[in-house]
Amino acid sequence: MPDLAGIPNGFMTAIERTAYPRFKSQATVKELTEIYTPSASELIFAQTQVKSKRGLLRLLVMLKSFQRLGYFPPSEAVPPTVVGHIRACLNLSANVCAIPPERSRYYYAEAIRAYLGVHPYDRKAQTAIATAIAQAAQVMEYPADLINVAVEELVKERYELPAFSTLDRLVGHIRTVVNNRLFGRITNAMTPIQQAFVDDLLATSPASGLTFSLLRAPPKSARLSHVQALQAKFEQMLTCGDVRQLLITIAPAKVKSFAAQAKALALTDLRELKLAKRRALLICLLYRVQVKTRDHLVEMFLKRMQKMHQCARDKLVELREQHLAQTASMLGVLAEILQTSAGETDTASLGERVQSVLETHGGAVALLEQCEEITAYNSDNYLPLVWRFYSRYRSVLFPLVRGLEIQSTSQDLSLTAALTVVLAHEDRRSKWLPVDDLDLSFMSERWRRLVVEEHEGKVRLVRQQFEVCIFTYLAAEFKSGDACVVGSENYADFREQLLSWDECQPLLADYCQQTGMAPTAAQFVEQLQIELTETATTVDQICQDGTQITISAEGEPVLKRIAAAPPPSGAKELEAEILQRLPERSVLDILCHVEHWLNWVRHFGPVSGSEPKIENSVERYILAVFGYGCNLGPNQTARHTRGKVSSRMLAYVNRQHISIQQLEAAMRDLINAYNLLELPKCWGTGKKAAADGSKFEVYENNLMSEYHIRYGGYGGIAYHHVSDTYIALFTHFINCGVWEAVYILDGLLKNTSDIQPDTLHADTQGQSTTVFGLSYLLGIKLMPRIRNWQDYKFFRPSQDAVYEYIDPLFKDVIDWQLIRTHWQDLMRVVLSIQAGKFLPSMLLRKLGSYSRKNRLYQAFRELGRVVRTIFLLEYISDRGLRQEITACTNIVEGYNHFLDWIFFGKEGIITENDPEQQEKRVKYLDLVASAVILHNAVDLSVVIQQLTAEGVKIDRSMLATLSPYLTGHLKRYGDFVIDLQSIPAPLEGAIHLPIVSALSEANNLDG
Repeated sequence: MPDLAGIPNGFMTAIERTAYPRFKSQATVKELTEIYTPSASELIFAQTQVKSKRGLLRLLVMLKSFQRLGYFPPSEAVPPTVVGHIRACLNLSANVCAIPPERSRYYYAEAIRAYLGVHPYDRKAQTAIATAIAQAAQVMEYPADLINVAVEELVKERYELPAFSTLDRLVGHIRTVVNNRLFGRITNAMTPIQQAFVDDLLATSPASGLTFSLLRAPPKSARLSHVQALQAKFEQMLTCGDVRQLLITIAPAKVKSFAAQAKALALTDLRELKLAKRRALLICLLYRVQVKTRDHLVEMFLKRMQKMHQCARDKLVELREQHLAQTASMLGVLAEILQTSAGETDTASLGERVQSVLETHGGAVALLEQCEEITAYNSDNYLPLVWRFYSRYRSVLFPLVRGLEIQSTSQDLSLTAALTVVLAHEDRRSKWLPVDDLDLSFMSERWRRLVVEEHEGKVRLVRQQFEVCIFTYLAAEFKSGDACVVGSENYADFREQLLSWDECQPLLADYCQQTGMAPTAAQFVEQLQIELTETATTVDQICQDGTQITISAEGEPVLKRIAAAPPPSGAKELEAEILQRLPERSVLDILCHVEHWLNWVRHFGPVSGSEPKIENSVERYILAVFGYGCNLGPNQTARHTRGKVSSRMLAYVNRQHISIQQLEAAMRDLINAYNLLELPKCWGTGKKAAADGSKFEVYENNLMSEYHIRYGGYGGIAYHHVSDTYIALFTHFINCGVWEAVYILDGLLKNTSDIQPDTLHADTQGQSTTVFGLSYLLGIKLMPRIRNWQDYKFFRPSQDAVYEYIDPLFKDVIDWQLIRTHWQDLMRVVLSIQAGKFLPSMLLRKLGSYSRKNRLYQAFRELGRVVRTIFLLEYISDRGLRQEITACTNIVEGYNHFLDWIFFGKEGIITENDPEQQEKRVKYLDLVASAVILHNAVDLSVVIQQLTAEGVKIDRSMLATLSPYLTGHLKRYGDFVIDLQSIPAPLEGAIHLPIVSALSEANNLDG
């Protein structure tokens, strides 16, 4: 066991984790004015209750404190700034005491409750919140979240808040009771066989062969042996029976929380748990691993099928090169025949001479065979070659597919019927299969020529090619969502999670008003038609002068280049002076300073939600974030801490005390603090963001690792959403084979910080017609920087829409009827996303490729064609828009380079094979980067304040050229020593800048 401190159990929940109201350490002048200034009615109330000015001050201090907190704090706990502000409002001298005697305090409290209509906390209030906590505990796990529920319930029912310790004890008791009941319910529902199976997981050599370590081990790459190993593990798990039925009455969020606790615990810790709790946690973990294993098996199937097709393509290229000599020989024969026939008019003589040439080269039959062979390999049809790469994996793919419960998500069952035939003939070795009554309409003409053959007037199937064909189409339908796997997560039928239309209708009007969309199908289509028509007409007029775009006689459009704007006068000199004055800091010092400002480590703690029971927890949390965020790992970090912490402790903290969700919560604190500063407002509005990916090398022996042609090499992609103010808002870690646009909308919806962009920029990888369509419905303006934009189709609003100048850009017409017909389905999707039923990525994964069955895909594609055409028209006609897009995408590219500097350990290679740990490593990196960005912005602000005080004239246009991605003054190496006693200057001192914009100066002069 790690070196845990001997702290007794029953540790109180940290108040900082909760929404329990507290005074701010330093309130701003604006906050003091808005929150603590007594109103005229409050002054009248106070004057009716007291006779002296001293009593007036005491009563008003208690009143304003209660209004802010919901309870009466001890008088000495009220910040002097609050007391001073109220004293100043009353024009009282500083020697007037604000602390009332206990008897007066009781009288004032009674009067204030009566005035505000608030009830004192009593047994009735306790009963009310106990019911609310018990209901919430069925879904929530963290004590801090349950305390928030209690606070919300008390405020809603207008009760005074009790002491925090009272709420904490009540929550702790109710949570324990609820969880014990859930543990008992799960355990009692288990059969003796299931109980024995779960108990056996903790044995050294379990009878099933499935150990606890193997259960939580991440999947490896999609190699043959790894696929077989994962299949064996899945079959071992299924011997426990239908685990889903045991958890059907437990909230999914609770199941995930219990599973996360079990996964984080060491084997020895699990054995020490009470039997019911241990079994319940393990059964939840077993269920979650079953779900994810189904996903992993499908992913392995997709990777293997993709690899087979790629190998067949490569083989075709190789065969073409091998047959170059043979092709040259055949062309030589043809040239000889043409030369022989030149000038020959006698048909008989010509035939003899041609026959002689053919005989010289082996005869017509041999030459015909060579010609057919060359023809086969000189097309782009590689499908006949797939079998040779498929046959090696045949024995693995059949049990893999057979072990999954595959269903069609539409009424078209043709593929699933064909799959049933394939599985039924797994052991058949004959070359042919009967067609019977199979519907093969889903096959392309190429596949049909390869699979279907006529013999003696009967149609039959070529068995080997039929297998390859069906598995190929199955992979395509998994991707498009036309086929689903029961009991999986990523490949489940997303339609089951959609809100019904009856559930959507009450939400529709408000949502449409919020986003500015029309609330009916006809009005929605009319709105789009008008926007497309007006935009195209306006752009046609703008572009006629040739200053934005030129179109050649052949219809080739060329955009005019945009010259870079020169920096403002004095900007370079200002930047040099600022950089010279920046204090030297280490990354570790920065993390400590930001902790002093924000207490961001309060979000960390055991996965169970309990309070940390380790010595010097703050210090160890900071070291863990630094070590993992800079990619040093626990060993290298511990080696340079002068013995302050062991590598084992850092690994323990990472495994059991810091989760992805906790890292995101800490990130949110840093982003919100950054948003308070005035300096970032010089760089952007916060209403725009850009998304881009950066490749990280990872070991190859995992499912995440994949070769990426664009980036080169194996690895994964950290897909960042970065604000135009330079701070990263959210990051996903995805594999290289995923189209980045799938996750482009998730980042904005998962971002819960105070910075909420509504415009999103990206590169070509961050867009598609379906993404344009969904972003429009979500109220997000997608504005990517598209390479080779001229290759994309522009769509006319109608067939008779003709334009004087830009007409050559348009290639097709929008199918408005398709959008009108499926408008209800489109709105069901977007309202379900808004309700949190699923994320956009789940849908976009299904809509990422063409599907003949999926009419929803076709409707989203058609809507996206409208939206993308409007955007492209604006893009080619607005130089300022193009500059804005370029500037914002340059910021995210700069962020990627900034991360390279921070992630300096192990040559930037992520050495984890577990996908969850890989993503966590990227979250650590983002947290460290955000801390550095915040501290750099603070240091820049302080230097700017100093320069202004010295008389240097600075305006916002000069500051707009700066960036917080500064590293020249930072130290990464040396001993890693934490000094929490070094108190930095308050963050509040750097918020405001003593500068004004040039426009404001002009307005002041005019005034």
